[in-house]
Amino acid sequence: MMRIMQWAAISACVFAVLIGVAAGCGGEEGKPQLFNRLIFLTRQSGDYDIRLRTSNDRQPIELGRVLPWDSQPVWSPDGSRIAFYSDRKFNLPDRDDNVDIYVMAADGTGLTRLTDDPASDAFPYWSPDGQRLAFYSERDGQGDVYIMNADGSGVERVTDDPALDIPYGWSPDGQRLLISSARGGNLDLYTVKASGGDAKRLTKLQGNDVAAQWSPDGSQIAFESANGRNVEVYVVNADGSNLIDLTLRPLRDAHPVWAPDSVRLAFVSDRTADSEIYVMDTNYSFLTQVTAAQREDAWPAWSPDGARLAFVSDRDSNREIYLANADGTGQTRLTNDPNPDLSPEWSPDGSRLAFVRYRSGRRDIYVMNVDGSGLVRLTNDEIPAARGIEQ
Repeated sequence: MMRIMQWAAISACVFAVLIGVAAGCGGEEGKPQLFNRLIFLTRQSGDYDIRLRTSNDRQPIELGRVLPWDSQPVWSPDGSRIAFYSDRKFNLPDRDDNVDIYVMAADGTGLTRLTDDPASDAFPYWSPDGQRLAFYSERDGQGDVYIMNADGSGVERVTDDPALDIPYGWSPDGQRLLISSARGGNLDLYTVKASGGDAKRLTKLQGNDVAAQWSPDGSQIAFESANGRNVEVYVVNADGSNLIDLTLRPLRDAHPVWAPDSVRLAFVSDRTADSEIYVMDTNYSFLTQVTAAQREDAWPAWSPDGARLAFVSDRDSNREIYLANADGTGQTRLTNDPNPDLSPEWSPDGSRLAFVRYRSGRRDIYVMNVDGSGLVRLTNDEIPAARGIEQ
């Protein structure tokens, strides 16, 4: 079973649905072991993943419904394609939760499965030139980072360590990959060459360092880490120097996302008792509260010009996609559907948003214009042959 399965919305995290489990890791220095608790991992889009195993190593605990799903749409740099990972070969009687990586044109045509391994492949990240994808795989018996060409050919293993390694994207120059690894005990941040090797450790905090993202100019990395039960937002230089706790609050601050200017960070905070979105100027620590609804707001995603934020809110008692100016003005609801809408991702030209919609226990990928018009469903798990899927 896949080590890391899709997650959302329990106390330490923001919106999502628990849909699976798998073995954990960690332990003493140099000795990977099973965690006896939840491990929270995150993507730039806001998707969260977990794994849980009981301390006596019995069958992993069921945390929620597991049904086929398409998750984490990621636009190619030129906006022509969308990569994602999917459980569309799910087998309920056998509880086969294997996932693979797919790609399709931005209009939903040409759906192609890029990975076809009995082990799970997930978390695709486009290289800056759009020619390759970094991804997570368990094909060699452990969770490691791999790269492949954008057509699925030329798969190469980047990391090879008994501990869990998870990718968090490419450096802006395409030379290195940011990963979170348990090779030192906790989940710490490292960078490695895209060709493999030369692992450089960036963090050595007591908690697990996750939700990491390289600044667009490549100079810094933002991430979240828990010291005890308190989650904070940190930044560190790309060489591991000058680690700074930006938030220093007693309540959760999490899911940092860089603005295109590499100065501002959007993040989610519980400092006002519910989840709200804030923007911080990292040069001067100037803080702007973007949302102030009585319900949870989360999943901030910057527009390519840095002027607006897309986000998810359940302020109308259902999770919908909203848009706001970076200063919090002009908040507008873009979707209005009885099913939850999650994980907004801007197209590179800023004209469209891809997102995930839950329907009847399944998840599909949709695209709409930034004013909410032109809604199109790109995937349909119930009838994959309708999209000409390559098997």
